[in-house]
Amino acid sequence: MSPQVAFQLESTDAPMARLAPATAEASVELYWLPLGAGGWFVRLNGRIWEAMHARWEHRRPLDLYHTALVVRVPEGRYVIEDCWPIPDADGPARGVLVEGPVGSRRLGRWRAFRYEVRCWPDGIIADANEAVASPQLLTNDPAVAGRLLGLVGALPSPVWGRDELRTGEMWNSNSVIAWLLANSGLPIDPIRPPAGGRAPGCQAGLAVAHRSPMASPHPRPTTQRDTMRTPRVGAGGSPAATARTEGPGCLIGPCSCR
Repeated sequence: MSPQVAFQLESTDAPMARLAPATAEASVELYWLPLGAGGWFVRLNGRIWEAMHARWEHRRPLDLYHTALVVRVPEGRYVIEDCWPIPDADGPARGVLVEGPVGSRRLGRWRAFRYEVRCWPDGIIADANEAVASPQLLTNDPAVAGRLLGLVGALPSPVWGRDELRTGEMWNSNSVIAWLLANSGLPIDPIRPPAGGRAPGCQAGLAVAHRSPMASPHPRPTTQRDTMRTPRVGAGGSPAATARTEGPGCLIGPCSCR
């Protein structure tokens, strides 16, 4: 069975999650954040969206989750998260490496209709206290953790809310995390959302990663704390990925980032 299906639709009981140790020299930790944590509008929007999909698919509605990563390497700790809306224009302060449009590319000229992918040194996850069965330890291998960090700048930047790559699912924040995990070489099959929940968008990220996996492993960063604070700037002054491709979206409302 394809790991795409397992990652998105299957679930696990909270006690089964491998919880990360309080400190580690190197690790990759996954956080399951209830969609709309800290914001009633996003939560209501997500519930309506899920109710419609559940009815269409002849199943009961499930809890929706937004994912984020905390990556530790000997050089420091980084928070990786795809966030929309963008709070202000000071992306470098949040370690922003990639931006993309929301809804349509024409709308993306305005900050209110762009999302950002952060690789934030010593950063924070908004509403982390509401995370379920988290943090989930995925690896403590320094090489894998460093490789994942090196991949962030190469993320695709599809329109959030569109299925441009014909994956059968729209692109969202979960697509970003799934793409990173798959391309870093981490096993996807054991990863499950909390019981009774799902993370829409994961299948899109996995599908894109499996179509064109990164040809060579990325080296573990040694002096990246400063470079990650200064994203590469592309046309129009927006942070640009080092290897752009086009892809999909999942418009179920902004993530819980603040």
